[in-house]
Amino acid sequence: MNILTIIPARGGSKGIKGKNLISIMKAPLLYHTIEDAKNSSLINKIVVSTDDDLIAQVAKESGVEVIMRPDELSNDISSSEDALNHVINTLKQENYIPELIVFLQATSPIRDDSDIDNAIKLLIEEEADSLFSGRLVHGFMWEEDEDKVVPMNYNPNSRAMRQNIKKSYIEENGSIYIFKPCILEKYNCRLGGKIVAYKMNPLHSFQIDEPSDIPLMEKIGAICESE
Repeated sequence: MNILTIIPARGGSKGIKGKNLISIMKAPLLYHTIEDAKNSSLINKIVVSTDDDLIAQVAKESGVEVIMRPDELSNDISSSEDALNHVINTLKQENYIPELIVFLQATSPIRDDSDIDNAIKLLIEEEADSLFSGRLVHGFMWEEDEDKVVPMNYNPNSRAMRQNIKKSYIEENGSIYIFKPCILEKYNCRLGGKIVAYKMNPLHSFQIDEPSDIPLMEKIGAICESE
């Protein structure tokens, strides 16, 4: 099976300047996700999509292919789907047609060695069309609704034991998305058709979006390395 990994990593970032190349856990942020993809036994091809020469250099030095993204697909309003479509269409011109796309975000640098392959296997076993990774959220859940909060999975007037609450939620953690190319083509979205969720360790579900996330991720990385 032809399984393609795409890692979008543009040069611009509002929250953190040069985010994809900041040093974290003794390496550029992008490096960790590239290595996770390289450690997969199921992925056949890895492509970094970028508009930035320094990012392209890091990716090439890491041993993966780079497809340079045009400026019109690299601004603040460009979506990840724009980058994904650009890579797929570029490779199609080279007669490379993947059967599955694994979309990894560099802002989620901590994964178990088996997460990517296990996620791929789950999608195949469930005969699903797309998959997202997330963390399971237990407990008493509330939803903000304008100027009030509303309980989502229990009645506060007859409060159950926490372990007896049957309904739980899965929050996307942005780490792994997998989909059939036809899903992106049909919906212009990474998720569609039959969707399944791959549950990850909550410690691995943090993302780097703001400068304050960097020292937190360093600490989480140290904890995970010691496990």
